[in-house]
Amino acid sequence: MIGSAWAAGPGGASGSIFSDPTFWVAVSFVIFLALAGKAAWKGITGMLDQRAVAITKQLDDAMKLRAEAEATLAEYKMKRDAAESEAKGIIDLAKAEAASLKTRAETELANTIKLRERQALDRIAQAEAKAMAEVRATAVDAAISATRTLLEDRMKAGQGSELVDQAIADLPRRLN
Repeated sequence: MIGSAWAAGPGGASGSIFSDPTFWVAVSFVIFLALAGKAAWKGITGMLDQRAVAITKQLDDAMKLRAEAEATLAEYKMKRDAAESEAKGIIDLAKAEAASLKTRAETELANTIKLRERQALDRIAQAEAKAMAEVRATAVDAAISATRTLLEDRMKAGQGSELVDQAIADLPRRLN
């Protein structure tokens, strides 16, 4: 009981706050809470700091990925634009080539038509010339036949020597 007497103080009176065990329990509880809170606070803030660092890292990674995605998108837009312009160039070239082929085909067709027309006219002229030659040949044959018949008739009538003399006389005039 010495401890309680001494704790009660010199007069045995228990009127002081420092002599009350509840006070000391409360003070020790507050000190315990402060020390435990400080340790807990360090642990909690450490975890929160680690969480903040992880979130910051994730945000940085997300920003990098976004930047890469935007760069890739820009690259593909440029490639698409280049492909579209190349396709437009190919289409324009094909249209120009088609127009050139059309013009060349029209020219060749016109030339072919003219050539065939010329060939047809040449054939017609040849046929005409052949027909004229045949008509002349027929006319000559008819004239020769008529002349032969006439000469034979005259020769029988005794006019043969007169005709020969007349032909000889006409010979110089016909040769000139």
